[in-house]
Amino acid sequence: MKYLKTIGFNSNQPIGRGFNYPYDIAFSNDGRIFVLNRMGGLNPSGIRIQICTFDEDWLGEFSTGPGTGDDQFKVPVCMAFDNQDFLYVTDESLNEVKVFDNQGNFVKKWGTAIEGFGCLKGPAGIAHGDDWAVYVVEQYANRIHKLTRDGESVLSWGEEGTGEGQFDMPWGITLDSQGHVYVADWRNDRIQKFTSNGEFIAAFGKSGDGVGQFNRPSSVAVDGKGFIYVADWGNERVQVLTPDGSFHQMLHGEATLSKWAQEWLEVNQDELQARNNSDLLTKDLPAHLRTPFHAASQTEPVFWGPVSVKLDSQDRLYVTEHSRHRIQIYEQSRSLSTQDIL
Repeated sequence: MKYLKTIGFNSNQPIGRGFNYPYDIAFSNDGRIFVLNRMGGLNPSGIRIQICTFDEDWLGEFSTGPGTGDDQFKVPVCMAFDNQDFLYVTDESLNEVKVFDNQGNFVKKWGTAIEGFGCLKGPAGIAHGDDWAVYVVEQYANRIHKLTRDGESVLSWGEEGTGEGQFDMPWGITLDSQGHVYVADWRNDRIQKFTSNGEFIAAFGKSGDGVGQFNRPSSVAVDGKGFIYVADWGNERVQVLTPDGSFHQMLHGEATLSKWAQEWLEVNQDELQARNNSDLLTKDLPAHLRTPFHAASQTEPVFWGPVSVKLDSQDRLYVTEHSRHRIQIYEQSRSLSTQDIL
């Protein structure tokens, strides 16, 4: 993967262009980018979904929060479009999935009255299958729930533990072109792969900071050739695995200023001068601060809080960083083939 560009900056405003702790993105059928602003800390004002383009045109926003209304959120987590261009968004506090059309209009919500289960327990990752099913990660129940698009239970699998098919605070989820389900098993520091009916296939990774090892992986994506992209959140990096789960490439982040950031600095010359006087590229940290988190927080181009990985229709990789309020975009530097697997 080769770095391409960066979208976004922190506006410090509850409305308008600029991101506020973005946690996930999704792509409509026409290629627009929907960005979920979760906010954080003691200031929840600014929760909303923004719409922009790859060329950084800002198109608007909807579902401002926080709130409990039909089109509002308290603690939104993840989102995904289905093949009819409806956007499904999870909220781990309200225990709901809310559905919007591709213009941001509220359509319906479900999750608090599932027959035989009651409510969803901390819904996080969400993905859609070709069989019209919706797959929802219930992080607090340590299970994956397969439902209809109206929120009716089809099946569920998983329980707390470290064995095959068991989870400890799972988070992200995705499906590959063959319908296999991949889950970011957050506290177990691994990716698990299943059939569409929850049958265990494989597990990739273990705890650590070496290649092929993870520290709290939060999101997973799979491209058209089966290569696996993992947001290695606790290690402040993204790892690319081959289809069999072997390590392929490490990404640490190479961000440049986005178009929005450049425009803002042009009209805020004092901030531009302060930026030019600062060392944002390299930090000689003392030994006790040489951790991924401290290095990321002190070095602007690298990932800081890479919480979500998503692929667009061209298999370009989008890495959402909640702590830097931006999205770094990568493209394949050459066509991946079976030679990359051998």
